[in-house]
Amino acid sequence: MTYRVCFVCTGNICRSPMAESVFRARIAEAGLDGLVEVDSAGTGGWHEGDGADPRTVSVLEGSGYDSGHRARQFQASWFARLDLVIALDSGHLKALRRLAPTPEDAAKVRLLRSYDPAAGDDLDVPDPYYGGRDGFEECLEMVEAASEGLLAAVREQVEGCAA
Repeated sequence: MTYRVCFVCTGNICRSPMAESVFRARIAEAGLDGLVEVDSAGTGGWHEGDGADPRTVSVLEGSGYDSGHRARQFQASWFARLDLVIALDSGHLKALRRLAPTPEDAAKVRLLRSYDPAAGDDLDVPDPYYGGRDGFEECLEMVEAASEGLLAAVREQVEGCAA
């Protein structure tokens, strides 16, 4: 049985493709790539079909991550096939929970930085779109830090399903 995770930000060209790429690498490193499926989407469809922002691509490639991506908009019908929906900020969290068809689906939505014990109370990954490269690098650092805790949580779910 495949465990499915979808990362969601606003336009699906900066934060969520970055999180998707980093987490896909973590899943592969952990030997779970055949058991966990990772993708991403945006709360809006403004950039559907576009590649990731060039700054996202540059930061990902500079850190050794894959950057292949096409933006798409999250659909409520996807909740039925997803096990975990990871919001990149509290605005996405609220939008996704409103979109969820059932309370069980709403419970699948979590904030990415909630998996980083060092994050404290500020669980939003800031949107780097209107800034420079340093904002994208900061975003990558936050995504990488949270990915370790998320990997542990997903591993527990996957191994629990296999037992």
